[in-house]
Amino acid sequence: MAHQDDLDNHADQCNPNNDEYWNSRGEEKPDDSEQHEDIDDE
Repeated sequence: MAHQDDLDNHADQCNPNNDEYWNSRGEEKPDDSEQHEDIDDE
């Protein structure tokens, strides 16, 4: 059975709202303003 730390780490890496998601992919988390740019155009 997995330890809670392992489960938490896995959940973090699967959650695009978490910095670890981006770190595990070698990328930086985009700024919120960049993610929602297209909403302002509507």
